[in-house]
Amino acid sequence: MTPTSLHFSPQRLLTTLTLAITLGSSLTACFPVVMGGAMLGGGLVATDRRTSGTQLEDEGIELRAASRVRENLGDRVHVNVNSYNRRVLLSGEVPSEQDKQLVEQVVSRVENVQLVVNELAVLGNATLTQRSSDTLVTGKVKAGLVDAKDLFSNSFKVITERGIVYLMGRVTQREADRATDITRTTSGVQKVVRVFEIISEDELRNMLPQPAPEAKATPVK
Repeated sequence: MTPTSLHFSPQRLLTTLTLAITLGSSLTACFPVVMGGAMLGGGLVATDRRTSGTQLEDEGIELRAASRVRENLGDRVHVNVNSYNRRVLLSGEVPSEQDKQLVEQVVSRVENVQLVVNELAVLGNATLTQRSSDTLVTGKVKAGLVDAKDLFSNSFKVITERGIVYLMGRVTQREADRATDITRTTSGVQKVVRVFEIISEDELRNMLPQPAPEAKATPVK
């Protein structure tokens, strides 16, 4: 290993540490229903393209949806619920087509949900080995987005199921295509599914922090 291979930027190091914690958690506990979500207590709020109110709504959607899926279908399903700007992605495995539709109906009735994208697979539950592999793939995709200097990596949400990577976020067409190219060429990725909300370049410019006006010196008389 060369010395340069040990160098990480602060942003990538933070991402790597976060992913390591996530992987450690996934190897010690396994739940039938898994909730996604943004970090509301840290820096992601400042760079997130959702309002703080919408971020809280998304967290609430994920918690309520996961609880209702558990109440209605119990442990026989493995369902991941991820909400971004009130758009909900359902991924994971269910034993039958009827269960797949039931999960969608249950989640669509959750308060504030505007759209449900049902990507549940009618399969047996993924193994711990598969879920660990998916966690590693997610980490590699996120690292690739961090390394891309022309993208705001925190504007993307990455979910992986059985090697299929789902990309969520409010992004421009250029950002969507760039992130897709990065993800598609990441080792371990079998397929890329985009669940983006496309915004215009003008909308993006309006979201970015505006530079502070320059201070003008006032001569002293």
